[in-house]
Amino acid sequence: MPLKTTWDRALARRMSRQLLEPVGALPVSGVVRRLCGVQTQVASTAELAVRVRRRSSRPGEVGRALAEGRLIKTWAMRGTLHLLTPEEGGAFLSLIAAGRSWERPSWERYFGLTRKHWDLYREVVREALDGGELTREELIAAVTAKRALAHVGKELRSGWGTLLKPLAWQGELCFGPSRGNRVTFMSPGTASARWTGVPDPEVAARTAIAAYFTAYAPATIDSFHRWLSRGRISRRQLRAWFEAVADRLAKIEVDGETQYVLAKDIDELASAKPTKAVRFVPGFDQYVLGAGTEDAHVIPARRRRAVSMVAGWISPVVVAGGVVRGTWKLDGDAVSVAWFRESGPAPKQSLRDEVARLAVILGRDLEPKIAPI
Repeated sequence: MPLKTTWDRALARRMSRQLLEPVGALPVSGVVRRLCGVQTQVASTAELAVRVRRRSSRPGEVGRALAEGRLIKTWAMRGTLHLLTPEEGGAFLSLIAAGRSWERPSWERYFGLTRKHWDLYREVVREALDGGELTREELIAAVTAKRALAHVGKELRSGWGTLLKPLAWQGELCFGPSRGNRVTFMSPGTASARWTGVPDPEVAARTAIAAYFTAYAPATIDSFHRWLSRGRISRRQLRAWFEAVADRLAKIEVDGETQYVLAKDIDELASAKPTKAVRFVPGFDQYVLGAGTEDAHVIPARRRRAVSMVAGWISPVVVAGGVVRGTWKLDGDAVSVAWFRESGPAPKQSLRDEVARLAVILGRDLEPKIAPI
């Protein structure tokens, strides 16, 4: 008979696994590994996402981890920029690459790239980045020097990186150290001596699914799909990967809903107790993105638009008892908290304590401003 539990217990366990309650002591790379990557569209929010999960931290730690090769920065889940560990990151990239979205007829028609073009393109980039780093313009020059690829220069200059992402997913490039305000690219093997490559998808699936369910369970195949690719991978392929790891998963019931956890984590979940812990997490945080903004257990459905905003912006949120209960923002020397009225009375002392913790992390005096909305 499957384990039966409740969402307040399940989310308490999820907060624990994501180093929010209790706050952890893992190093920077350990936090990124536990979260299966940290989205870094905005570098400052990525660093804060790591620091709020560490009992003691210093500014600049993420930059140092990148410089030392303990992390890499590349396009990964959902086509967005992420910090990944070089040891496990290739597994996630492998599954995204397995969708081979760049081979779809629509891509060929739009970009004018056949499969032979893609093979040549990949070879040119690999040779250009061999052992060194190039700015975007330098890389574009190397690519467009080939007559068959001369027409892609304009698209390669796009800030969206559409034609660069497939190379990132195949492990051919990642971001290097910036030259002033210009980004550079390098091969992951050059960026980090710890880089273990991009494994075959069948091997990668076991690693990636286990890592995701370690941090985000209870979860489903759909939540994994939303987090990983949002349509780049077929459901048929996903089902095949899940069937291959079925021996490691256990079915449970959370308030009557069928969910899955790693079999080895059943006892931990069974003993989980509800929590009243209050945590501030920054924009684009993995606590929100790992579950997906559609998950009404984490974000009440009526408040989704307060969190998932226009142009893909994800707001900083207040998590209380595992549920998003409000949003917050820095407003000068104040932290303005918009507490969702339907969540009941705001836990003012807990919110003040979290503002004080944030002030220590940011190294500045901050005052709370709490208002229900």
